[in-house]
Amino acid sequence: MVYDLSLLDKCPTEANKSGAHALANAVATAQAAEKAGFRRYWVAEHHHSNDFASSAPEVLVAYLLASTRHIRIGSGGVMLQHYSPYKVAEIFNVLSSLAPDRVDLGVGKTPGGLPHTTKALQSEMHDETRMNFEEKVELLNQFLGGEEVKAGRFEGLAATPRSETKARGFLLGASVESAKLAAHLGWQLSYAGHLNGSDKKLKNTVSAYRKATGGGVPLLALAAIIGRSDKEAKERADQIFIYKIHFSDGKTYSLLTEEAAQEFGALSGRHDFTIEKHHTQIIAGTAETVNKTLHDLHNQYGIREFMLELPATSVEERIDTIAQLAYAQEKLAA
Repeated sequence: MVYDLSLLDKCPTEANKSGAHALANAVATAQAAEKAGFRRYWVAEHHHSNDFASSAPEVLVAYLLASTRHIRIGSGGVMLQHYSPYKVAEIFNVLSSLAPDRVDLGVGKTPGGLPHTTKALQSEMHDETRMNFEEKVELLNQFLGGEEVKAGRFEGLAATPRSETKARGFLLGASVESAKLAAHLGWQLSYAGHLNGSDKKLKNTVSAYRKATGGGVPLLALAAIIGRSDKEAKERADQIFIYKIHFSDGKTYSLLTEEAAQEFGALSGRHDFTIEKHHTQIIAGTAETVNKTLHDLHNQYGIREFMLELPATSVEERIDTIAQLAYAQEKLAA
């Protein structure tokens, strides 16, 4: 086997089904991924959403750890701008103590919801003490494992319990800056190829990460659709779009519908934005075609692990896709 397969699950809610049903589907999907030999299973964070049920990945991670035996379980990711690094470290130190060497902590800097959701999540924060993302992730890294912070305003403070094997850190991003920050932290970069499909950006980021780490390679997150034929899969992929809202200060956010992008702009209280419609970056085809594409990326960039997002909302289809991908990979490696 030349590379591992992993799964990113947004816990989609099927039409006319409850959030509880979606979370039960997540358990079934994680168990299927473990049975198929996938290396890790991550759950996303989305707030105030009727489409996705994973608003508290740290809670779902705990349940999934108890519902599986050996697959690594993690967050993809915790949206750190909303939380105290101290508390996030406490949570993942507890998880790592309960399930040693099975916990991944993926951290991202997007809001995971619309501006009014962000305001609710950050209602207790104050401007005079607010840290930027880089400062927060640096502090989080110090708290992980339960050791006392050595310096700064939190000197002497520890996020208990102390964990013998602390959660493995992953920085979710798609830029040279993210590559350098991940390397500085001693974390692995998870490149968001499912949101940023530029070949040039991927090449530059992989190169920067390899240089900063002395040979390290990021994990590559991608979206994939499996069909009975390449034509069928590509037709389905062509129906899926992403909407990017660009603000004049250079900040860009990706949303799943034009309505959500318009609402994001309106609720931000700003008028200096534009919205662009893009095809999402999806690998589409039969399981054999998708695995060949992954194999080519492995050879081109040295990628050793792919984190796959499956846009399908049906749990049966996602479980079937997992089985097909694992089988096709075995055939390719034979």
